[in-house]
Amino acid sequence: MLLSDQYFEDLKVGDTFYVQGRAITEEDLRLFAHISGDHHPIHTDESYARKTRFGQRIAHGPLGLALAIGMVAQLTQFNKSTLAMTDIREWIFLRPVFIGDVLSLEFTILGKRQNRDTAGIVERRLRLVKADGIVAQEGLSSLLMACRTPVSGGCETDSGT
Repeated sequence: MLLSDQYFEDLKVGDTFYVQGRAITEEDLRLFAHISGDHHPIHTDESYARKTRFGQRIAHGPLGLALAIGMVAQLTQFNKSTLAMTDIREWIFLRPVFIGDVLSLEFTILGKRQNRDTAGIVERRLRLVKADGIVAQEGLSSLLMACRTPVSGGCETDSGT
């Protein structure tokens, strides 16, 4: 099903969006270590990792954050309206992510504010959720989003948001 384009004034506080799960692979850890330069053995050395409290290799924490950002981009109804991610705040690593874990994304609109005549800021909570429903990582992030109908003094809206 093709979803219609969503703009700043279309979103309401409390709206929640979901992106289907994606399995973490050994190749993900290898590529992220290569890109980031973080080759700590907890991520890259199976025999080392077996002796740790986790008993196996764990994904780099920022890999989860990168996946969350990429999963948001899969919500194609925002492709035309998203202008820029403005920040990431209070990102926390609640549970380790292992090879084979399937992570889904849930993001909820927490607030909105007009930024200029043609755009506004949308505050979101992003949550990476494991297949068993446990939240592995979460945090806050804002987007600069275009207005569907810019007018002098703000986006045109029926609800006054």
